[in-house]
Amino acid sequence: MMRVVFMGTPEFAVPSLEALAAAGYTIAGVITQPDRPVGRGHKLAPPPVKAKALELGLPVYQFERLRAQEGLDCLRALAPDVAVTAAFGQILSKKLLAVPKFGTVNVHASLLPRHRGAAPINWAIIQGDPVTGVTTMLTDAGVDTGAMLLSRETPIGAEETAGELTERLSLLGAQLLVETLGALNTLAPTPQDEARMTYDPMLDKAMGEIDFGRGAREIVNLVRGVNPWPGARAGALKVWRAAAAEGEGAPGTVLAVKPLTVACETGALVLETVVPEGKGPMPGEAWALGRRFAPGALL
Repeated sequence: MMRVVFMGTPEFAVPSLEALAAAGYTIAGVITQPDRPVGRGHKLAPPPVKAKALELGLPVYQFERLRAQEGLDCLRALAPDVAVTAAFGQILSKKLLAVPKFGTVNVHASLLPRHRGAAPINWAIIQGDPVTGVTTMLTDAGVDTGAMLLSRETPIGAEETAGELTERLSLLGAQLLVETLGALNTLAPTPQDEARMTYDPMLDKAMGEIDFGRGAREIVNLVRGVNPWPGARAGALKVWRAAAAEGEGAPGTVLAVKPLTVACETGALVLETVVPEGKGPMPGEAWALGRRFAPGALL
């Protein structure tokens, strides 16, 4: 079995780490991001990958910038045959990439070359893709530009959120990773077709703001694609679940309260589940009735 160094940070990467351990690979070390403050108390919490690595009894190394000399020295000391990255969150330098004997294999949550970047799952949903998948690739100095090894496709559910799809793809990626490493010596890396490449930006809170001047189906995809983070918002109201419906009116106008239906540029949006500030999720119509909304009001 090859000697592996695993690099990952969020929950998406955890199944890949578990799969490597279950497959019997020698995991020389797990490299992840530093602990971060979370919640209202801003208490330091470990990344999910660190928590799982400690549970598995694996050595953990944390770096704000792995490409600094300290990180490079650490990776060289671990002497991996192969490195594996899964949502690590840092770009590897050429010096780092030169350390593993057989290169660095990355698990990317899209069908490359489509949806390069840090948020491929979210953008696949936001852009209305009917299918997505996972690709394993040999990491190079670019951003998700390396030669592809294996890929697996899966349909995106009509109501599936980014959080739900992330969980599915994390498991699919773990299976594909083990298959990739098992055949690494025989796989023929395939260069990506740059003519088909798309690159998407990172998400930020402003991207969740709903514009009723867009089509209903487009808004539904946005709501799904930014769930759970940063979450879609209509002003201060978070929209957790929504559906497209028929309807006409000035964008932003309430067409009905039961269910809460708001006019869009084309069609209408049913606000199925909403989260008012300081409260938990509730049906949209319950929130609207509590505020005594009536058809004709502006949301």
